[in-house]
Amino acid sequence: MNTTDPTDFIRATTTPRPVPLTPELHLHTADDITTLWHDTGTPEPPFWAFPWAGGQALARHVLDHPHLVTGRTVLDLASGSGLVALAAAHAGGHVTANDTDPLAAAAIHLNTTTNHHTLHITTHDLLDTEPHVDVILAGDVFYDRHMAARVEPFLLAAHHRGTLVLVGDPHRSFLPRHWTPLATYHVPVPRDLEGVDVKPTTVWRPPDRHHPPQQHC
Repeated sequence: MNTTDPTDFIRATTTPRPVPLTPELHLHTADDITTLWHDTGTPEPPFWAFPWAGGQALARHVLDHPHLVTGRTVLDLASGSGLVALAAAHAGGHVTANDTDPLAAAAIHLNTTTNHHTLHITTHDLLDTEPHVDVILAGDVFYDRHMAARVEPFLLAAHHRGTLVLVGDPHRSFLPRHWTPLATYHVPVPRDLEGVDVKPTTVWRPPDRHHPPQQHC
């Protein structure tokens, strides 16, 4: 990263612009993922710099169905840019955005200010905890084997405790089987990220009947 200040780095490499599927929200968005990824010097892509398909679909779903979060405590897991968290705050939720990447935390703070909302932001790894919230939202969290193996048991455990769990996912490779589709959105996406211009993306919830977590090996 070419600066020690994450906020300065994000301001220098992104531009605030409307999100394609949720134009009522604006994100600091990068133009070139390859260059930005190189500049960050991290092994993970800059998830905080783009509105990914799963996050856009889930954010749209929350904005269109505000009763899901209004007046409720909400955790946005692996928040990235904070898009889903911002949608939940816009719909009247009391929201915590969680991402372990310090750059993501800085991006969420900038995006929160840009959208004139209030969020709590935490960078703690919550996947071995039992958060006491009403709703857990997660966009595009099944992108690799390791992440899926940790996230699925966490979400299933919350579901079994009575938490409303909603996931936005465009049928990534490690999306669990047996989950229940709620709605599908045709999400505009950058071709250099997804290989297409529009990606059908579904909002899912855990199954009504108990299914053990998949073995992501």
